[in-house]
Amino acid sequence: MARIAMLGAGFIGRFYADSLHGLRSRDRITSVYSRTENSAQKFAADYDVPFWTTDMDAAINRKDVDIVCISLPNNLHLPAVLACAKYKKAVMTTKPLGRNAKEGLQMLKAVEKAGIFAGYLEDLCYTPKFLKSLKTIQSGALGKILWARSRETHPGPHSDWFWDKNQSGGGAMLDLACHCVEIARNYIGKDVRPLEVMCWADTQVKPIDAEDHAIGLVRYASGAIGQFEVSWTFRGGLDLRDEVMGSEGTIWINNFLRTGFEMFLSGQGAGYVAEKAESSSGWIFPVGDEIHELGYNAMFTDMFDALDQGREPAETFYDGYVVNAILDAAYKSAQTRRWEPV
Repeated sequence: MARIAMLGAGFIGRFYADSLHGLRSRDRITSVYSRTENSAQKFAADYDVPFWTTDMDAAINRKDVDIVCISLPNNLHLPAVLACAKYKKAVMTTKPLGRNAKEGLQMLKAVEKAGIFAGYLEDLCYTPKFLKSLKTIQSGALGKILWARSRETHPGPHSDWFWDKNQSGGGAMLDLACHCVEIARNYIGKDVRPLEVMCWADTQVKPIDAEDHAIGLVRYASGAIGQFEVSWTFRGGLDLRDEVMGSEGTIWINNFLRTGFEMFLSGQGAGYVAEKAESSSGWIFPVGDEIHELGYNAMFTDMFDALDQGREPAETFYDGYVVNAILDAAYKSAQTRRWEPV
């Protein structure tokens, strides 16, 4: 049994809680922290959590906490990780690791110095289709990987803090391309060094300071190209697609928007359909098991198995740091309009 402190009681914290309490059954959230009393109390009531607080340290430094799960805005990842290191608590954090590589490296060094378990919750590297594709690629069936493209687009984030660049650290690129970069990096090979990035980014629709649309190319030492396409301006729901081209084969994946499950409803609609769905009537595209299809169950299984077995999970703080470094180069390239080194 894993006893978990949940930091954050919002949208992603609830997604995590649904998976944590429903997956192995024996894992339980024993404390929850939120910046507001109402959110903390409601989360505790909804998930039968015995202790709630608006004091982050109080949520972490408890005898009934084995591991801390961070589901907070980006600007709070660093102080939360430093608190876990202070109290020698295992930690796993949502993406991105930091708002930039400097923060990511600070967190990586902190957990290494404290000697604590640290997992990077990159759920889209645990989806059923991703895991099957990665296994196929690692078997050599596609030959040499030449190009890996990943796309994530939707109408925009669900929480106000995403729109504040000081809290988020960036716009659609930091929010979404962190997924895409790590997906492509897995397909190309984590042992292959990313060398440089070329990126276009702009604010096309949203009334914000940060970018709402970006496209980037990452060149790797093997000669492979990783490509990301991200947007907060896409209408029609959440679009998650990957494509991999090798010298001996190709993989094409549609993870979410059009998966073969289609439904037409008139009148009042169906209520919640799927994450970022824009309509609950007419032709809609529900997801059979959203938590499973988005990789949460496999992700937490890997995290807890790794914790129990004393090994690293498939996605680590180092991976999160590399992603931050690639995205720092992407942001610089968007300004200089040149290839920028990682």
